[in-house]
Amino acid sequence: MDALIVTMSQCMTISEVAEQICEHDTRVWRVGDHYVKEARSREDFSNVTVIGIDETSCAKWHKYVTHEVDFDTSKVIHVCEGKDSDTVSIFKKDYKTHSGNPENIHSVCCDMSPAFISGIHAKFPYVAITFDKFHVMNMVNEGIDKVRREKVVINQSLKKTRYIRLKNPDNLTEMQKETLGGLKDINLKTVRAYNLKLSLQEFWSINERLLAEDYLKKWYFWATHSRLKPMIEVAKTIKAHWNGILKRSARGYRNVQNFITMIYLRLGQLKFQLPT
Repeated sequence: MDALIVTMSQCMTISEVAEQICEHDTRVWRVGDHYVKEARSREDFSNVTVIGIDETSCAKWHKYVTHEVDFDTSKVIHVCEGKDSDTVSIFKKDYKTHSGNPENIHSVCCDMSPAFISGIHAKFPYVAITFDKFHVMNMVNEGIDKVRREKVVINQSLKKTRYIRLKNPDNLTEMQKETLGGLKDINLKTVRAYNLKLSLQEFWSINERLLAEDYLKKWYFWATHSRLKPMIEVAKTIKAHWNGILKRSARGYRNVQNFITMIYLRLGQLKFQLPT
């Protein structure tokens, strides 16, 4: 029965598993938690050298968990509650427990959270910190939306166009392209912000550092002279994390521990020793 529960839990919700085996979900969670802990006790992180750190919102309680990923295998190797700098310390302790040598980690990728950055500097002072495309472009999208909200009071045509402008041009429907084209003809501030986004996307395709840095400098000049306050703020944030950017070249859980268990079950690539 335990083997069935663990296997099903990796692709079904816990409530579905409980219904299928006619058991209360507390037993399902208990079994999953037991085998996750047992499998993790045998984990070996001695070959893990590049880490990704991110936080995830845990349901509706405004609580968060932080997870670390082995970039080479896309495997979640550690999860803990919180999103402050202490989570990096907790990870380092767990990493060492599983035969990891902190000196082997040469790069950590995270968002621009001051807490993560300070925690990495404190516990892994010798590693290179990088910032991935997703977090940078998400910040740019937020800047575009701030420009849109400033203009929507004046120009009602901008209402309900947010998701059109956040999509890549290749993913737009014909109707959305016509709508966006009409907005461009008006020469609105929002379109200028949108063009800043498109130009920054080109940066991620440049593999040579010197060319990438030259391109980013030109983009920074354009953005800071755009007279668009939200985009200027974005540009200054990018400038503050300049080196890290250039180096780039689950709901319904009863408590946080259940959420962590499910992350390990689904994304931990754990090797379970299940009864047969």
